[in-house]
Amino acid sequence: MERYHRQILVLGEEGQRRIRNSSVLIVGVGGLGSASSLYLVSSGFGKVILVDNGRVELSNLNRQILYTTEDIGRPKVYVAAERLSSLNPEVEIEPVMEEASEDLIRELVKKVDIVVDGLDNWETRFLVNRVCVEKGKPFIHAGVRGMYGQLLTIVPGKGPCLQCLIPKPPKEETPIPVVSTTPGVLGLLQATEAIKLVTGYGEPSIGRLIIYDGVTTSFREIKVSRMKNCPVCSKR
Repeated sequence: MERYHRQILVLGEEGQRRIRNSSVLIVGVGGLGSASSLYLVSSGFGKVILVDNGRVELSNLNRQILYTTEDIGRPKVYVAAERLSSLNPEVEIEPVMEEASEDLIRELVKKVDIVVDGLDNWETRFLVNRVCVEKGKPFIHAGVRGMYGQLLTIVPGKGPCLQCLIPKPPKEETPIPVVSTTPGVLGLLQATEAIKLVTGYGEPSIGRLIIYDGVTTSFREIKVSRMKNCPVCSKR
């Protein structure tokens, strides 16, 4: 309890118990996943599953803060698991070094309470969104480019899903240009949303797309409604 004393002053002991009894799946442990995982683990979530089949590259190191120069060439999920376990050994970390296939996502989503978007491609985001809606699991989406980012918390049956916001996958961009701090800002917002969802504290960004503009250091909000004929969530 001493580890979490400062946030217990805000969330209460019951809120901390809810965090401890909750599990999170982070799909992608790059810029977004590095930041969100650090704060989810430091906050005391009981179990965190990490999915990524990549290895650390030099070009990752401007933004993927879990890794160091000495980690280049090593599998991201194993390095991430080591660092996160060192930060908080009370949290169970499960690294999964596999491609985020539909079968794998279906298997893992069933095991957790919340899913966090650490991805950099829309095809897999749409897959995770669809599975989360089918399984009734919250999905905290974030995306980044340059000094801009967006956030939407998707809770099936309570608000729009990702496909309501973006009916068709955008054209993929490789590599995505990004300033180091942008995924950090959005990853911390994702962790904050997860804390709010499990504790009931505050108001999650359900139906509210949060836009971050690092150029002007500002945020704005766009209301998003469920799409009447959404192929993913319209029947829930």
